[in-house]
Amino acid sequence: MIAEIGHFALVIACAFSILLTVIPLIGVARRHGGQMAMARPLTHGMFIFTLISFIALCWGFLVSDFSILNVAQNSNTQLPAVYRLTAVWGSHEGSFLLWMLVQASWAAALAIFSKRLPLVFAARVLAVMGMIGVGFYFFMLMTSNPFDRTIPLIPVDGHDLNPLLQDPGMIIHPPLLYMGYVGFSVAFAFAIAALLGGRLDASWARWSRPWTIAAWIFLTLGIALGSWWAYYELGWGGWWFWDPVENASFMPWLAGTALMHSLAVSEKRGSFKSWTVLLAIAAFSLSLLGTFLVRSGVLVSVHAFATDPERGTFLLAFLGVVIGGSLLLYAIRASKVVSHSRYELFSREVMLLGNNILLVVATMVVLIGTLLPLVHQELGLGTISIGEPFFDEVFMWITVPFALMLGLAPMVRWRRQKWPELQKTVLLAFALAVGLGWALPAIFAGHVSGLAVLGLILALWVLFGTVAELHMRVAHQENKFNGLVKLGRSHWGMVLGHVGFAVMIIGVTMVQNYEVERDVRMSPGDTFSEQGYTFHFEEMREVQGPNYVSDKAVIRISRNGRDIETVFTEKRFYHVRRQVMTQTGLQVGLFRDLYVALGDELGDGSYAFRIHYKPFVRWIWAGALIMSIGGLLSITDRRYRMRRRQSRVMSMQSKQRQVDGGQA
Repeated sequence: MIAEIGHFALVIACAFSILLTVIPLIGVARRHGGQMAMARPLTHGMFIFTLISFIALCWGFLVSDFSILNVAQNSNTQLPAVYRLTAVWGSHEGSFLLWMLVQASWAAALAIFSKRLPLVFAARVLAVMGMIGVGFYFFMLMTSNPFDRTIPLIPVDGHDLNPLLQDPGMIIHPPLLYMGYVGFSVAFAFAIAALLGGRLDASWARWSRPWTIAAWIFLTLGIALGSWWAYYELGWGGWWFWDPVENASFMPWLAGTALMHSLAVSEKRGSFKSWTVLLAIAAFSLSLLGTFLVRSGVLVSVHAFATDPERGTFLLAFLGVVIGGSLLLYAIRASKVVSHSRYELFSREVMLLGNNILLVVATMVVLIGTLLPLVHQELGLGTISIGEPFFDEVFMWITVPFALMLGLAPMVRWRRQKWPELQKTVLLAFALAVGLGWALPAIFAGHVSGLAVLGLILALWVLFGTVAELHMRVAHQENKFNGLVKLGRSHWGMVLGHVGFAVMIIGVTMVQNYEVERDVRMSPGDTFSEQGYTFHFEEMREVQGPNYVSDKAVIRISRNGRDIETVFTEKRFYHVRRQVMTQTGLQVGLFRDLYVALGDELGDGSYAFRIHYKPFVRWIWAGALIMSIGGLLSITDRRYRMRRRQSRVMSMQSKQRQVDGGQA
């Protein structure tokens, strides 16, 4: 009965999304305020019934209702309760229902927090969100119903959740990633609504920007958590492998980063309007492309959902409609948009445009590197592989000019900047970056690597450029501390964003150039030394888990005769799936990680171990966290928190515009 309730709620949610698509747009065309006002309650209805459907599926997993096919294929009575819940999004059908809940949540949040928007514009935005929902609800009901039954052949027990997904990372990583993916649909909806109304002004950019930043924050945290999960779970010690599914989330992040900066220029200077709309379309289109790659069955990846071609065909068609329709509308409307802002070659606008172009180039590189092997194979030209060396090499040359402009841009004024005014500050910051970039590798690693020096110079240049910009802001004030305090949250968000990027570059640079990896053979009682640390293999234990048995190695780590920590690394054998998974042992620190992964038994009582020394690896995830905090500060800036009185005034002033907007 619960399954039928969930399925029926899903059908009703689909009906609400259809009404949300149709009624507000009819109201806009007829200039009927009541029909336009229906957009918000219809959005709430779509969210409520999607939530009911999701709760019904969660209940089916928690009570192990194996009459539901999705539960039978992805759960088991021995599975711990927390993983029975996360198994809801451990399959294609369940994860897509989570996707739709997130999409409905963004739409509902937009309906609640957009009351200051002109009614015409809000109706258009929510109608576009409804259009997106219609496509996905149809996809779910026609090809991916999470409530399909196993009746009459109900199994006694389930097939269990993939052991790779039986991890705490599964609890939060997919929801965060989906919040980022789907969040860009809001920026897309704003862009399409602005094109439909023919009003691409600073107000549109100001309304869209906090929603875009919020989506970018979620995607940043989701990617970082996925990187951390891969680091400790897979047993090979990597934090990023340029896997096609990893690339699928990285592409919208790059486009979203460009979109955030372009929105800032459109909001503050009235420039880049057409470019900003195109980036909004691109960011969401790349999110849809990632969905297609993960769920169509065209990729072989530990992250991908194995699905049938019918689903891939539906997604490809929907992707074509969204991208083709939005680009057609863009081609019709964007030519009429005129930017009135003037600026010279040496200005902040040009710096931001240059970085936007580099981010788009980086996105295209990832897109080509991901899709080219697939296209090559489909054309019958054989199999080719584009892997880590290609991406690392190309991104190094993209990062160099990107970081140079990122460090310089905050110091440069809008419209025009005279070089003599900055010359002394810029040269001092660059000299400090070069000097420390050469010195730090010798201090921390004992030897100098050319690529490490280059990476550190770029990171330090961004840091010193940010500090120099803050100094320039308060240089002429008597109380410099008060001057810093008075800077807006949006400005501090920019500062933390740049600092976080620099911290992340330091982490990537150091771990890529100074990581040490050793494959060793040890028996209980043996020791191994590396980088001044001694690893003592004390004993092997057998552990019985809820749905697995494990061989657990106890490794005591010491340095200079002093014990630091005891870590445990395991080989787990899962009974139902009959799969073996490695659990790594980690001894973490601010400047390095010690990473131990248990390998196979070698037959004479000894075991294979893989031991890594990873300098500064945590700075990668710390940088992502700092960038996210910066984004959070930006969206809480006071100009995005209008008082009710201001909202009422704005609403009254916009009544006359609604007629013009409806006619447009």
